[in-house]
Amino acid sequence: MTDSTRHVVVVGGGICGLAVAQRLTRAGTRVTLLESSDQLGGLGTFFPTGDRWVERFYHCVMPTDASLLALLDDVGVRERVRWRRTRMGMVVDGEHYGFNSALDLLRFTPLRFRDRVRFGAVSVLLRRLGKGKDLDNLRAEDWLRKLYGDVIWSQLFAPMFGSKFGDAFGDVPALYLWQRLGRESNVATRGYPDGGYKGVIDALGASIEAAGGVVRTSTPVQGLRSTPERSWVTLADGEVLEADQVVSTVPLPLLRGLADAELADRLPTLSLPYQGVVNALFFLKRPLTGNYWAPVLRSGTEFDGVIEMSALSGAETYGGRHLAYVMHYTSRSSALYQEDSAVIAERWTRQFLELHRGSGLTADDLDEVKVFKAPFVEPVYPLGFLNQRPAVEVEGTSVLLATTAHIYPDVTSWNSSVALADQVAARILSTDPVSERV
Repeated sequence: MTDSTRHVVVVGGGICGLAVAQRLTRAGTRVTLLESSDQLGGLGTFFPTGDRWVERFYHCVMPTDASLLALLDDVGVRERVRWRRTRMGMVVDGEHYGFNSALDLLRFTPLRFRDRVRFGAVSVLLRRLGKGKDLDNLRAEDWLRKLYGDVIWSQLFAPMFGSKFGDAFGDVPALYLWQRLGRESNVATRGYPDGGYKGVIDALGASIEAAGGVVRTSTPVQGLRSTPERSWVTLADGEVLEADQVVSTVPLPLLRGLADAELADRLPTLSLPYQGVVNALFFLKRPLTGNYWAPVLRSGTEFDGVIEMSALSGAETYGGRHLAYVMHYTSRSSALYQEDSAVIAERWTRQFLELHRGSGLTADDLDEVKVFKAPFVEPVYPLGFLNQRPAVEVEGTSVLLATTAHIYPDVTSWNSSVALADQVAARILSTDPVSERV
């Protein structure tokens, strides 16, 4: 069967699904992309405010994001990325600190002087110290306690890991942290596309359609049945699409609810907990600290970090306003996640203003507040997940999986999602035997 006659249905219109569809249509494959919501983009979706479109959740491009940058180049938007040097801060016990240089570290009084010296020395060597070690089977807590000591672990890393992964934070494989440092360590330059991520999503959709692909939003999938030769996708309105192959990018718990009994039995049996996120956006009439990113520890807030997006994107992106995101990662079943967004906005606004009271921020400086939630942001990986990571191909079916569970040990990001999409698309297009796992 040639690519021009093969029909592939891609379920999910986030960055991974868009990238898979773009790669396949560019190669001449007939593709139908299905997205249940009224927007493409997944965590990259956006909302209108004034005459602008703004992302519900924060994103940036790193200079090391080779897969993402190659995709942006393919669809003609790489030149829109504007690069800026960014700074990091740290908020501990309500006090704000810079966290960018050796001098900043020496001034970081939440740690004793000898712990500051140890933190700096170990951080410089951490990537080297992880080489050749089985970090996938080593708890992050055990590794970091050994290297940094109990004080630094309990004062800094435990609250930061806890805010990201919940109660299981100490059990996350050290490999995850090591990979994250490989993407972000010592990189002060970040990028943001002119016009925001809507322009990137629009360009991807246009590229797919220009190559003959079909993009359907507001089209939820209700059922999925598959054999080794064919798959059938049932839509919510009863329409059935027949395909030679299906690529599912939706989280495994959701896919299990769509699959018929036979396919469900063939899906990976692992049960990964997922962290969702509650995200608040504060549009301000004035800048904050100028730090792009600042973890917030023990400071009387429910949110665990501040991303001052306009420090990267520029206030002109938001019509002269400044934008700060604050977030808390949590299970979709948590009381916070289930709480009314307007109630969260009111309470977090008070906490946000109190956190920045020392800089003179008042309610008069707030122009607009929005709260958004996402239920499946990232799996909480268990030890030894490299050997548990599910296969991309579902045996005995014509379904392929491209989910965040397949990205590990890379950090969940647009870049790692595009890299996974490239691998899955190459597997579909290849006629050569390939290995069982990505």
